[in-house]
Amino acid sequence: MDIKKITEYLTEGEGVSGNEMSLAAAAKLLGEYAEVKTDALGNVIGTFGGGGTHIMLDAHIDRIGLIVTAIDDSGFLRIDKCGGCDTRVLCAADVTIWGKEPLYGVITSTPPHLAHSDDESKAPGFDNIFVDTGLPADEVKKIVSVGDRITVDAPVKSLAGNKITGSALDDRLGAAALIRVLDILKDEPPKVEISVLFSVQEETTEAGAKTGAFGIYPDEAIAVDVSFASAPSVSETESGKFGKGGMICISPSLSSDMSEELIRTASENGIRFQTEICPSLTGTNADVITVAGAGIKTGLVSIPIRNMHTQAEIADLDDVESTAQIIAAYIKAKGERDNVNV
Repeated sequence: MDIKKITEYLTEGEGVSGNEMSLAAAAKLLGEYAEVKTDALGNVIGTFGGGGTHIMLDAHIDRIGLIVTAIDDSGFLRIDKCGGCDTRVLCAADVTIWGKEPLYGVITSTPPHLAHSDDESKAPGFDNIFVDTGLPADEVKKIVSVGDRITVDAPVKSLAGNKITGSALDDRLGAAALIRVLDILKDEPPKVEISVLFSVQEETTEAGAKTGAFGIYPDEAIAVDVSFASAPSVSETESGKFGKGGMICISPSLSSDMSEELIRTASENGIRFQTEICPSLTGTNADVITVAGAGIKTGLVSIPIRNMHTQAEIADLDDVESTAQIIAAYIKAKGERDNVNV
């Protein structure tokens, strides 16, 4: 299985928070391994196997982006963020407006010759950021409406070693890792029931994970997201390293039993991993999954990336593979224990 190709395929879609219904790619990939349905919010849910412990695997399928708030008389689009976009890197970016048809545009940028001296020390606010499509207002309005989503164009590209860069790696890499889990398990399905939740709206409200976990209501859950990779100006104690494996989280908001079992499973199977300490909440879907219904035992494995929430996110595919191997080994071990206890 080529994780890079899977990631490329998943990142081609639109899928900005609140408008993920276009992500047929995720359903198609999941449908190769599981029976798939879509719920009222747009969550894509696949079921695999049966019997024994019911384990839910979650990765959010939405991405950060922008939203059209107005179209001015000159045809420029006023915009705002939809999710945690970093305004420092938006100026002069290539974008696609997802209107009645996809429309290419560019975010405006004031030439340095005309900028004020104090502009260099601050990022522009959304009152000073516009999208230019090159079309006059009457032509733009035939294609674009207020509320349409916008994505920054940055297709996946290879870097040195097994690293890639692009936009929407948060959290399409998590979805790719879960597809890889099912691929590992497909020939000898363990005696457990697996529900895969590709959840929506994580970047804004975490609504998809809240409702999805409530509806599935498994015995256990493992969330897969991204976390911070070491880089200049990033604290080493608050980041992971490329190539060292998936980051198994230890946090008071998670099940300590599951965190310990994930660590033990990875160690016993010789799978590379690193730990991540979150002293309060994790900032991921795991926080809302754990309190769904009467409570769900939840673990978290994250993939380290650099430049999070930009169009130049970087990850090492070895860490995606490690994350998948950890989760697959955990599920296999759970199935073996369930079978012994029958």
